[in-house]
Amino acid sequence: MLTKFLAAAALAATGLTAAAPPALAANTAEPAATAAGWKQNPVRALQHAAHPLRSTEPGSNTADLRALDAIIGDAQVVGLGEATHGSHEFFTMKERVFRHLVEKKGFTTFALELSWSAGLQIDEYLQTGKGDARKIAKETLTNSPWDREEFVSLIEWMRDYNRRHPGHTVHFMGDDIGAPTLNDEFFGRVTGYVQKNHPESLPRLNELYTGLRPIDDVFAYLGKPLAERQRLAAKAQQALELISSQKGPGGDAFELAEQNARSIAQTAKFLSLDVTDPDSVATFERFRDEVMAQNVTWWQQHTSDKILLSAQNDHVGYVAGDPKLYPKTQGAFLRDTLGKKYLPIGFTFNQGSFLSKDGAIGGDWKKFTVGAATPGMNEYTLDKVRYQDYYLDIRNAPAAARAWLDISRPTRNIGTQYPYPLVDLAIARSFDVLIHLHDIREADKLQP
Repeated sequence: MLTKFLAAAALAATGLTAAAPPALAANTAEPAATAAGWKQNPVRALQHAAHPLRSTEPGSNTADLRALDAIIGDAQVVGLGEATHGSHEFFTMKERVFRHLVEKKGFTTFALELSWSAGLQIDEYLQTGKGDARKIAKETLTNSPWDREEFVSLIEWMRDYNRRHPGHTVHFMGDDIGAPTLNDEFFGRVTGYVQKNHPESLPRLNELYTGLRPIDDVFAYLGKPLAERQRLAAKAQQALELISSQKGPGGDAFELAEQNARSIAQTAKFLSLDVTDPDSVATFERFRDEVMAQNVTWWQQHTSDKILLSAQNDHVGYVAGDPKLYPKTQGAFLRDTLGKKYLPIGFTFNQGSFLSKDGAIGGDWKKFTVGAATPGMNEYTLDKVRYQDYYLDIRNAPAAARAWLDISRPTRNIGTQYPYPLVDLAIARSFDVLIHLHDIREADKLQP
């Protein structure tokens, strides 16, 4: 989400709800008598592959998700997208899927398109119980689209699960750049480790972080001259190298301190963006997606956790809806690193409401509504399947369905700013699995 703000800054600077039986594994065999008909009518082929959803709400019976277990298979990281940044059903479906994967597939981490530092703060609450879920959500999610009741529900469920399973807890991680703030406390996680274990290096580390610590507001920080931001980024990288050079018997404490220093260096490099050069935005978008993939990979390798990764469709998919702005996605980087151990799931919807903003910079999240998809859009045909809400395995769908899904068509892809034009998207090139919902509504405002 952050870089949609920064992209705008750069440009500105230059002027089954219906009853259904439990889902079964899709039969992808194509009798000759039906294959020709499917080529003429892709809806029939899509319907043949579709597994109906009984609900998008967490806490309901999950018999309809049994087929998803086989679809996910041995994947270690499952990316679960969203076609808008602020819709109730996308958020609740993520909690529902995460609960199911925790209980049935051994998943233990929920990762979000949120700063690494904020993720640590939420996870400390989950592990210790110190604090209040609603207060933690307000502190870490304010001004984001996830500052909503649906994410309080997720955090509360995760904390309750940990109380009931103290020997096998679940975790929350943020995989993103450190924004909108990188506070003094987070820098203290790095300097505190050095003070305790390598006090002779503390003066040099403090010197390297001078002028950078803390970053209270990334947009104010971007007001610094470019040369100064580049100098500070170089010093943050030197600080990371200083920490890395002190690897010894510190074990987990060292690994976490190094990763925290890496997050600071990643953030400082990202914030060396030249906001007067719109052509540089795509380069930094690519860097950000690479950073998110690196952080997820670090977490998976150091914890051996199976991870449900939550982000906008553009970040979890192999290909973005706007490849000029997002030349290589987090999903593409994860595929490079994890191969078939990474599985992206995209979302589409027919109609409904969501939260977005009039402009990417400033303003409040507010409700927008769109009507039913129109002919020619991907969602128009997807919504012709007889199930209101469903999911399908694109990889193993009938050939006619795969061929249809492999063609670029106008598709909704809504983020921080609306109105936003439809994007041309070939769904099969971006995702391995698709969830389609008939109707969505805006996410619920966080209550005091």
